[in-house]
Amino acid sequence: MRRFNIDFMGHKWVFLGLSAVLIVVSIAGLLVRGLNLGIEFEGGTAISFTKVTTVSIGEMRRAFVDAGIKEPGVQSIQGGGYLVRFAESDPDIANTAYVAVVKSLDLPDDAGDVTTIGPGWGKLITNRALLAATLAIAAILLYISIRFDYKMSMTAVLALVHDGIIVLGIYAWSGREVTPSTIAALLTILGYSLYDTIVVFHRIKENSQHISKQTFSQMANESINQVLVRSMNTSITSLIPVLALLFFGGPTLQDFAFALSVGLISGAYSSVGIAGILYAMWKETEPRYQALKKKYAA
Repeated sequence: MRRFNIDFMGHKWVFLGLSAVLIVVSIAGLLVRGLNLGIEFEGGTAISFTKVTTVSIGEMRRAFVDAGIKEPGVQSIQGGGYLVRFAESDPDIANTAYVAVVKSLDLPDDAGDVTTIGPGWGKLITNRALLAATLAIAAILLYISIRFDYKMSMTAVLALVHDGIIVLGIYAWSGREVTPSTIAALLTILGYSLYDTIVVFHRIKENSQHISKQTFSQMANESINQVLVRSMNTSITSLIPVLALLFFGGPTLQDFAFALSVGLISGAYSSVGIAGILYAMWKETEPRYQALKKKYAA
């Protein structure tokens, strides 16, 4: 198998600088534009019109405005039809608007499926999502601390936070709606990214037991290159079916696939360009490895 010889540690500030820029841009997006939260989080109504091909998007939007709905969001769905979302969480008002729209556009009474979610349910979903993310990160810290060491667990979590911020930043700048599928994708990303990171850490741990006549950074650089092809192959084979869902799946699958595809790319990068580098830099502050650096750094 071909082995790369990329000087990750020699160009560590390039990798860390690139990540810093991406994080700053992502945070700026979150502060300036914010996240476009779906009705599952903020409450509201979604009406799915399946196989409605005789009405344009403009006509559908106008019909809802005439029915008293402010700023309805209308998007096409695969197979024909539209998905209409708006902020109204009162089911009576939403159903009245639906009936008026069906009548004005001369559609069958069963042309659409109305789903209304109250703000209380949205708050519950948000709290559950935050709880799931917190428990996942806590479990990761505990497992890696026991299996490897606490410095690896901390740098692994930093890499996961890096991936999460970038995914959310892209959602903010693109204006894509954040749905429960997005949260599911983010939690899935934690698993993919953590797998790659543990592969890197496992090789570094193995090689550190026999370190001789080289610095910890040099050994870590060799370790990253030894598993780089494996990480790339894993990421590519995982990304191919996700891209298929992104381009050919329905709206729900596309929401999931978009977050997952961005996270897979970011996770593959952070495992070698963030976690491995930060861990090596941290380990070299220990007296044993400081002595090796003074002796073999040249």
